[in-house]
Amino acid sequence: MPRLSISVNEYRNRVERLREELKKRELDAFLITNGVSIFYMSGFYHMVTERPAALLIPGDGDLSFMGPLLEADHLKHQTQLVKHIHTYLDYPGTTHPIDLFAKWLSDLGYAKSKIGTDNTSGASATMGYTGPPLTEKLPEAKLVKADDILWEMRLTKSPEELDLIRESAKWGNLAHQLLQEYTSPGRWDADVALEATMEATAIMKKTLGPQYTPTAGTRCCSAGFRGQVGSKSAMPHSIAIERPIKQGDVLVTGAGADVGGYNSELERTMIVGPPTDRQKQYFEVMMEAQDAAISALKPGASCADVDIAANKIIHKAGHKELVRHHTGHGIGLQGHEPPWLDQGNPVLLKPGMVVSIEPGIYRLGYAGFRHSDTLIVTADGNELVTYYPRDLESLTI
Repeated sequence: MPRLSISVNEYRNRVERLREELKKRELDAFLITNGVSIFYMSGFYHMVTERPAALLIPGDGDLSFMGPLLEADHLKHQTQLVKHIHTYLDYPGTTHPIDLFAKWLSDLGYAKSKIGTDNTSGASATMGYTGPPLTEKLPEAKLVKADDILWEMRLTKSPEELDLIRESAKWGNLAHQLLQEYTSPGRWDADVALEATMEATAIMKKTLGPQYTPTAGTRCCSAGFRGQVGSKSAMPHSIAIERPIKQGDVLVTGAGADVGGYNSELERTMIVGPPTDRQKQYFEVMMEAQDAAISALKPGASCADVDIAANKIIHKAGHKELVRHHTGHGIGLQGHEPPWLDQGNPVLLKPGMVVSIEPGIYRLGYAGFRHSDTLIVTADGNELVTYYPRDLESLTI
């Protein structure tokens, strides 16, 4: 059976790594308000809403959760690490949650402590939330912005994380296979995406069984076009297309899967009907740029090196003005996270980093061309995690 979640021991190791950094910075505890970071450190996933929630990791001792009662109900089923649970009924409440956070922190002995945090206001402040900053309610404590600790920890993935990302790629591959199979002229992109996603999700859930649970929502895996159909394929973050797919369209796709909260990214450029010479030329330049970026992805190289390698090919082909974004980004718990494969980023690549490689060229009013693959930086180069066919013949509808 493949790995489907992070082990309890790994979460405990993460807590210890964080505590080591707290000692170095002379911090007494760390307060996390970001939902993804709470999940990363404890295994507890919750729906982030206007209701403030926070995880307190002390320099030693048990972890504490502070948040709405309705989320605490889930917490006990998801993690063994959090021993102390402090709850309020709802927001804004007769007593504001931040007032309660200040009281609970004081009761735990942190009224005059130096506390690292990802947000000194004490709340992630989503969905219209308003409230006083925690610094105002704990005037004798010192809250220090230190979210760089968490980002640094997440930058390189552990063997367990890499296994989850590899498993994600398998199911993204299936979803994309079904997407291509169901794509044809006259069909709406949304209908094709829903059909492929539904079937792939059903197969994934049935295959992995009751041990597998998607982290959020009901979709285990998915594939679609996001409106990148025909001329709108030249808009990298298009939303929708106002017509069905038709003969001659260039399609830019996307597929992935949630395994233990981790993701992979698979994108392909498909063409409906025999490709024209112009489409072939753009496709070949995009492929050559992606190959150059993949070759440049290795330990010791910088993130900038990878972006520069891809852009060199595109510029040489005379398409400099068709570039709309950098060559790639990190992937893990979020679809976009550090490191950024950007010509302005000098960060050096290290084994265990996971990134997308997705240089694209976009001729507005005509079409866009982009493949995206997920790769792991290894000790001697890189590992291509996604493996869907990349050649034009295989991607012609």
